[in-house]
Amino acid sequence: MSQKLELISFKLCPFVQRAVIVLKNKQVDFDITFIDLNNPPDWFKALSPLGQVPVLKVGNDVLFESSVIQEYVDEITPPTLMPTDSLLKAKNRAWIAFAGGVFEGPMKMIRAHDATAYEEAKGEMLTKLGRLEDAHSGHDFFNGQTFQLIDAAYAPLFMRLDLISKTCGVDFLGDLPKITHWSKACLARECVQSSVVPELPQLYSGMIKNMNGYLASLVK
Repeated sequence: MSQKLELISFKLCPFVQRAVIVLKNKQVDFDITFIDLNNPPDWFKALSPLGQVPVLKVGNDVLFESSVIQEYVDEITPPTLMPTDSLLKAKNRAWIAFAGGVFEGPMKMIRAHDATAYEEAKGEMLTKLGRLEDAHSGHDFFNGQTFQLIDAAYAPLFMRLDLISKTCGVDFLGDLPKITHWSKACLARECVQSSVVPELPQLYSGMIKNMNGYLASLVK
């Protein structure tokens, strides 16, 4: 690779983690710059068309949108983590796009002000995860026994659900055996474990407390 990649994000961002997982899995050297999203520097405002993270700098060029960044990183660092079959590849892209709605679940639950709102947010997320359960291969990973791009796309979600479970003593995946196994298989991978800052559990617990919602009352 002729140009070193630089990711720009903040420490709690689940979406930059997708690209980091791919880069770590392929052992590609890269830089990551963390910003304060509540007080973003002027250079970031000029750089990001949406004013959002993650952003990937490739020389003087800029990419945004996490699924686009993730797929670009995969394409320039062979071998690909996408299926070779065109239909399966398209289905994977569709389920990666589907993840956007599922990723809303943890934050909706954290922001829920009471038990009723929490259960509603949890129910919405579990309904979506139920659709994913039906589509899953039943093996370690989404398509089978090989870790691929779609697994990297969902791993940040599984990490955050695991953090909420450990922090607040709640369970989400008990009725979803394939998702449960998939989550454990993803979280056991070194490229996933090393894709976040070491202090993420403390930062995430602090965020839950600061939201002062229903889940904050369950923090151990």
